[in-house]
Amino acid sequence: MSAYDGTGPEEILSVEHLGVRLGGRDVLSDVTFAIRAGEFTGLIGSNGAGKTTLLKAILGLHAPSGGDIRIAGRPRSRRNPLIGYVPQRYLLDADMPLRARDVVGLGLDAHRLGISRPSRERTDRIDAMLAAVDAQGFADSRVGNLSGGEQQRVLIAHALISRPRLLLLDEPLANLDLRSGHEIVALLARIATEQEIAVLISAHEMNPLLGVMDRIVYLAGGRAASGTTAEVVRGDVLSRLYGYHVDVLRVHGRVLVVSGAAGGGPDGQSEHPVEVLA
Repeated sequence: MSAYDGTGPEEILSVEHLGVRLGGRDVLSDVTFAIRAGEFTGLIGSNGAGKTTLLKAILGLHAPSGGDIRIAGRPRSRRNPLIGYVPQRYLLDADMPLRARDVVGLGLDAHRLGISRPSRERTDRIDAMLAAVDAQGFADSRVGNLSGGEQQRVLIAHALISRPRLLLLDEPLANLDLRSGHEIVALLARIATEQEIAVLISAHEMNPLLGVMDRIVYLAGGRAASGTTAEVVRGDVLSRLYGYHVDVLRVHGRVLVVSGAAGGGPDGQSEHPVEVLA
């Protein structure tokens, strides 16, 4: 792989022909895509498609059975300071005595032993990151008392305060209402552009991301199709990916991916359960 030549945004994440085998089963097979600085990429797929496995492979938590992962041109490693991560269904207990600013500050200590002493520089960095995610209004509130959308902002700030080049988010919209989800998506898109961070966000539904995605990585059965939304979200491309016929329907500005037309297969019955990614 050639080094970055200074032309255009830097390639922050490169995944080439990645395979991951777990429990004697191929969970991912020949997955290839790349994300450049400032790009917002949606990792889309139904439950069990391999989204979390892919994120954990990027984080160095799963060993590939084949292929290569590089972060800013370097081999991946565990506890990589270039990566920020917001895990799936991370619950902040109502009894947790930490304030929002305390949780954000812990992100500064993620890659070092012990906790840093209070300092003006540390406080300024925490305040700046709280402002970046529009969380100043609840900076001194206990995190367990915050709404789901507010907690998500705190966790994003926690992941970003160490100034990573790549931000991974595992289903951050899963437990949010529609309004909060759209606000988080808009926030992430703005941060990607302003801070030139490569953002990879996994989601079961693509529609909340359609207005901001630069690229999409669509997973089905452990295999992937990647490119722009126009290149990937097409009946012919997704049919090859799934291994059976699917239709892409566009209704009132929303995209539906279903396993066949309304009449089903040649005998009038659908050969596969209907799947809708809306």
